[in-house]
Amino acid sequence: MSEIAENKKKMLKEIIMQLHAGVPPQQVKERFKQFLGNVSSEEIAKIENELVKEGIPREEIQRLCDVHLAVFREQLEKQKPEIPPEHPIGILLEEHKIMLQLTEKLVSVANKVKQINDKSYVGDAIHQLEHIARDFTDSEKHYLREENVLFPVIEKHGITEPPAIMWMEHNQIREKKKQLNNLLGKYSTIDFQDFKKQLTEASAALNEILPSHFFKENNILFPTALKVVTTEEWTDIRREFDEIGYCCFTPPHLIAAPKPEEGKKEEALVHENVLQFETGSLSKDEIEAILNALPIDISFVDANDAVKYFNKAEKRIFVRTKAVIGRKVQLCHPQKSVHIVNKILEAFKTGKKDVAEFWITMNNRLIYIRYFAVRDKDRKYLGTMEVTQDLTDLKKIEGEKRLLDWKE
Repeated sequence: MSEIAENKKKMLKEIIMQLHAGVPPQQVKERFKQFLGNVSSEEIAKIENELVKEGIPREEIQRLCDVHLAVFREQLEKQKPEIPPEHPIGILLEEHKIMLQLTEKLVSVANKVKQINDKSYVGDAIHQLEHIARDFTDSEKHYLREENVLFPVIEKHGITEPPAIMWMEHNQIREKKKQLNNLLGKYSTIDFQDFKKQLTEASAALNEILPSHFFKENNILFPTALKVVTTEEWTDIRREFDEIGYCCFTPPHLIAAPKPEEGKKEEALVHENVLQFETGSLSKDEIEAILNALPIDISFVDANDAVKYFNKAEKRIFVRTKAVIGRKVQLCHPQKSVHIVNKILEAFKTGKKDVAEFWITMNNRLIYIRYFAVRDKDRKYLGTMEVTQDLTDLKKIEGEKRLLDWKE
């Protein structure tokens, strides 16, 4: 990197540290204009990486992001590249627009409800709110595509902090959406005045976080991704996007399957290599089919904490995509739980523990999550296997059902 670029990075870092120390944004903004001129989204991303490495918590970087954007907004908005609408980033950008429209509609309907004194006149507004809430619930696929496909690829190019901060904000958005859904679920039983108050607060909360979050992604994260991600990787990303699926409001013309190239060769040849095990032999196809037929989710993290494999069960509980392969497992968990992940891995590596198990309720289903230390015959640690299973229906089993009871 040139000396000029290094100096620009150094000064940009100093400005962010001044913001951290409480210098008024307007004063910093003027210094920024005077000394730095244009600054790219990629430079901001790299500076955030450095700040976190130097000990500033991600939560604090997240709080600073809004101030960063107040300083850099004018420069960032001049750098918007042209993006084909069917490109993965183009799809995400369009979904951002639609979700902002949903937010505006939510605030508008909430304001109308606020003016109503008689609960009997609010029926139509409630139906509108329920429709908006359903769309927000379905927007989960948008965040899953970012977290499980886009973020891992960006991280492979050394950009780790912006995705981590965006994931933190995703969880904050999820909590706001959950509050809205819970409020609408208890509408018929809650005091109407209390309902109006909570509705105003819930709509204001979403209206505060979504525009700010989307601006950061549109103007920092996405432009950075467009600079570092290769054409081949974008092709894979789009394929993984299609596999996870889209939101009910994603425009159909953006996600239409691309036409296959004429004369394109098969991407992989079928190999009939057979692996010999102590208890039998299996071909690659047989092994893959067996693992995918298991009624459980399996993921394997190697001895260096990198995700190495996951099965593709018919009904996976947690989304996994090929973009996660090679990703450090610590980046696959929310920041607040990473220290526990590290403790489990350390206990496995030192031989203190072989199993860690947890269970949660998700979408009214009981989910059983277990981690197993994987060791060779000499007890050498090879990695960790995560096994996830839905126990809801299994808990209902009573009595017996024998082989002779089976019917077609």
